[in-house]
Amino acid sequence: MIKALYDWTMGLAAKPYAIWALAFVAFIESSVFPIPPDILMIPMILAAPHRAFWIATVCLVSSVLGGMLGYAIGTFAFEQIGQPILASLGKGEAMAEFNTQFNDYGFWAVLIAGLTPFPYKVITIMSGWTGMPLMTFIATSILARGLRFFIVAALLWKYGAPIRDFIERRLGLMFTLFVILLIGGFLILRVL
Repeated sequence: MIKALYDWTMGLAAKPYAIWALAFVAFIESSVFPIPPDILMIPMILAAPHRAFWIATVCLVSSVLGGMLGYAIGTFAFEQIGQPILASLGKGEAMAEFNTQFNDYGFWAVLIAGLTPFPYKVITIMSGWTGMPLMTFIATSILARGLRFFIVAALLWKYGAPIRDFIERRLGLMFTLFVILLIGGFLILRVL
């Protein structure tokens, strides 16, 4: 099923309504859809590099709005909708333990999920479920998703197709290492 969704998503990039499809995919990926919008965003930018930052903006706005839907699912319908989504992603058993510490580190959780390959939808739902302040959630989502989408757009705009393999295979790892270094730096500063 994931392969079929992936193929369907990739096929949208060549359609005349691709920007709307990107907005839709970015929106639903933030709360329920398993395929990240990068899959659609990358070929769209390669096809029209002069629109790279417009495409990243559409992706950012749609993703944050979709994240707010995930937040609402966590707040108002966790038992009915949120819990089954998280359980289908293999995160069901860790929810109770995660809830106790989530709001202490909520900023970092949203930042990490927004930047790395960790499913952002898990954090959007958990943010609503644990009662993270909405403004903290929105601001951190804008920061994280903005960094992710605009870095991808800038790399594709500057280097074109040759950078595609790096983005698709290694950029998630690079973002993960960046976040680890960032957190490590803050921890070192806290100790000093």
